[in-house]
Amino acid sequence: MTARTLLALVASTACSAYAADIPAVANPNAPLTVALPASLAEGGWFTSAELGAITTSGNTSGTSVSGKIDARHETPDWSNEYIASGFFKEDDVTDEHGQRHSQRAAERWALSAKAAYKLLGEGKRAFVLGSYVNDKFGAYTTYSSLAVGHGAQWYKSDDKTLDVELGPGYFRGQRAGTEDTESGLTVRGAAQFKWALSASAWFVQTLSVERGTSNMHSIGETSLTTKINDTMQLKAGFSARNDTNVPADKKNTDTQTSLTVVYSF
Repeated sequence: MTARTLLALVASTACSAYAADIPAVANPNAPLTVALPASLAEGGWFTSAELGAITTSGNTSGTSVSGKIDARHETPDWSNEYIASGFFKEDDVTDEHGQRHSQRAAERWALSAKAAYKLLGEGKRAFVLGSYVNDKFGAYTTYSSLAVGHGAQWYKSDDKTLDVELGPGYFRGQRAGTEDTESGLTVRGAAQFKWALSASAWFVQTLSVERGTSNMHSIGETSLTTKINDTMQLKAGFSARNDTNVPADKKNTDTQTSLTVVYSF
């Protein structure tokens, strides 16, 4: 049995006044926390773009592609964030006639926009967040949500920070395999923990939960990043999406594991 796996390329570009302070890209529902330099001119932007691909051949053949663009706009009073991401996967399968062809196995893309108004007190903010997910093979083929609330930095030390958000929201989603649409009020909570393990390595854990009357929608992401040099980092990540109420032919949890190389400037 032979198999060849090519892990190629995550290209990330980041533009800021201080490249070393580029924030890590979080999942669309994560709290907005940006490490800023001591002084920031009004209208400052942080932008990053990622692209990754995996191909396999041999007994198992297929291709998967993932990408993300994260743009953050910082002013003295506002933190705004705009995220677009996508994940696509195709597998080569053999049909009953012995013919091989490509078959789409995953197709998901997401958009989100967030505006956070900085309140008195370090790390405190009032926010509004809107997000939309289209997942052809998920428990919900479409899932959109709107949330407002309050965020604060609960803990801060020389090497660790913990940011928490809480507030009400509204969701609307369509279940897979049906024309049924669900909607209703939710309560959203989110947290982000950052730990600088050393001068060249850091750990980030994010978690968001939306609790409605019929379903609890959760997203978690874990990442460990280490600096290779001044412009390159190696990042290992694991993410999970969970819905408590899903159709009988769907699983509650979708997971994704990644190992990426990040280039920044």
